[in-house]
Amino acid sequence: MTGRYVAQVMGMPVSLALRGRHVADGVARAAWDAVVAELRAVDRVFSRFRTDSFLSRLGRGEIGVADCPPEVAEVLELGARAERESYGAFSVRRRVDGESVLDTDGVVKGWAAERAARWLELLPDTDFCLSAGGDLVCRAESVPWRVGVEDPFGPGRVVAVVPVVRGGVATSGTAHRGAHLVDARTGLPARGIASVTVVADSLTWADVDATAAWALGGDAVEWLASRGRGGLVVWADGSIAVVSSGGVVAG
Repeated sequence: MTGRYVAQVMGMPVSLALRGRHVADGVARAAWDAVVAELRAVDRVFSRFRTDSFLSRLGRGEIGVADCPPEVAEVLELGARAERESYGAFSVRRRVDGESVLDTDGVVKGWAAERAARWLELLPDTDFCLSAGGDLVCRAESVPWRVGVEDPFGPGRVVAVVPVVRGGVATSGTAHRGAHLVDARTGLPARGIASVTVVADSLTWADVDATAAWALGGDAVEWLASRGRGGLVVWADGSIAVVSSGGVVAG
């Protein structure tokens, strides 16, 4: 038996699949409500679209990091680390009409979902797969969750299926949201790449690394391999490269 829950939070669809002991009872519902409440709390802090969020006020210079909840410093440090480790291709700052804009979306989505999933970890004898805008954090005691990797040239089709027992899966690309991703070093979209999917123990880093690898364009596969990440890169010509968690590249 499987229980399914859906909500619109942080401007994206969030869904939960449960299987096992608690799927449609009061315990499951309470855990789901806690997940949604956690994500709504994150949105109040980090939303770029709320003028009263701490992130918006920080970006306008009205307050400093010390005036924000401690989660803001945590996310900014994650972003700074990702910028260093991606040679500057990833950044929590982007240029808009010549102005520097603070934008932590490349960190926050995966980080928030992984943070919210701690409520699901409390469910005894229950597997879960939590999807936040298509990025997933999963736990399975025996039978892995089967996660489909969407074809960037044909939404609704899959190019691969990844079995996940425990960890995160994140995909970055422009199939659904258009050219919203750029290489922070140039301010321009990467060339030659359609999508990047990363599988990691942490959804936070799966999400960050998928975004960074996409921004790195032609260097995506080698960079993921150097980090020991499992992943799949779909190039602009439709060809596919697979990176194992041991850094082995195929395709």
